Amino acid sequence: MSNIVAIVGRPNVGKSTLFNRLVEKRKAIIHDESGVTRDRHYGISDWNGKVFTVIDTGGYVESSDNIFERKIKEQVILALREASIILFMVDCKDGLTSLDSDFSKIIRELDKETILVANKADNSNLEINSNEFYELGLKKIPIIPISSVNGSGTGELLDLVVNKIKNTDEKSEVELPRISILGRPNVGKSSLTNSILGEERNIVTEISGTTRDSIDTEYNLFNKNFIITDTAGIRKKSKVRENIEFYSVMRSIQAMENSDVTIIMIDAEHGFEGQDMNILSLAVKYKKGVIIMVNKWDLIEKNNSTLKEYEKLIQNKISPFDYIPIIFSSVLKKQRIFQVLEKALEIYENRNQKISTSQLNNKILPEIKKYPPPSNKGKYIKIKYITQLPTNTPTFAFFSNLPQYIRESYKRFLMNKLREHFTLEGVPITIVFRKK
Repeated sequence: MSNIVAIVGRPNVGKSTLFNRLVEKRKAIIHDESGVTRDRHYGISDWNGKVFTVIDTGGYVESSDNIFERKIKEQVILALREASIILFMVDCKDGLTSLDSDFSKIIRELDKETILVANKADNSNLEINSNEFYELGLKKIPIIPISSVNGSGTGELLDLVVNKIKNTDEKSEVELPRISILGRPNVGKSSLTNSILGEERNIVTEISGTTRDSIDTEYNLFNKNFIITDTAGIRKKSKVRENIEFYSVMRSIQAMENSDVTIIMIDAEHGFEGQDMNILSLAVKYKKGVIIMVNKWDLIEKNNSTLKEYEKLIQNKISPFDYIPIIFSSVLKKQRIFQVLEKALEIYENRNQKISTSQLNNKILPEIKKYPPPSNKGKYIKIKYITQLPTNTPTFAFFSNLPQYIRESYKRFLMNKLREHFTLEGVPITIVFRKK
């Protein structure tokens, strides 16, 4: 990511609204409440053929006793270090504030390409108010009045941005495997992301609901690039009372829908609970690859049979989804965290593999010959051949003389035989029966 544009400024100046407009998606949660954005949020923007990365950040407050404002400040500083261009956003309606003046000192010290973005210039009078920000004394830094809500001035802003960046061949996120991390609050999802990346990518506290948005990060492991997505904790609907938490949960579910593989993280001390099963059922419904990651395994007192007993307990609860791997780990001790990612990439390959018709027939037809479908009302069912359909997830068509008479129990038998002969661990598969 060579061309990085960071949107920074004090709270509630409209940074997330501009971010969403630049990436042309509603990726960041927008709310009137201060401090909604906490972590760095990345997206891709394309203007006049030039592609660049955009970072949304939380509101910068210089001195604060609030734990989140202190953590947000650290995240903003990291974004500023990464950025090649800074969009310092201020508010034309509120005018110049002491928080703007404090932040301008940081901008002077950095000495990086900067554009002062005077947001909420929704009419000509407010646009004139943007001149007030010359008092910040940021010489040679252009001031561009915009309205991130209705889009006025953003074209001029983008023209200025792309004139300052280099040509790029950045790869679109869509082309990369996507791995999402989901689970209940406080199971260690953000800590896992930070441990993998080796930096404080996402804010971590002991307070439930610290992560509010779904945060994408591009990563390279085992010579493979992929996107890992940290998400907000998903509680039961009955416990979600705030609008912001509702939107956070919706973003988490959307992150699952957009991903190829979902890591469902549980807390070893609490075990596999009903809400974990709800998350797992959603992942299977959306036909995602799935891993169950048991975190905080280091806190469990163990004997020689503890792991097997715990694993059997989970498998009983998730039946019939017994194809899902379970990995016991500790993010704090960094035990088997990379094994989880290695398994996720294997499942991605399993989910995208194409099995030839000849392979399917050579392996499965002999199994069908040994145990043919039971007859129905004196009618004998014969399965003639099998093929994989050209779908996004593994779907297999069994062609038969009487497909309508094949029972559900025999369908499960065929699924088990497919898993026995082919590498389909962690992947939901679909079987359809067609007449031949």
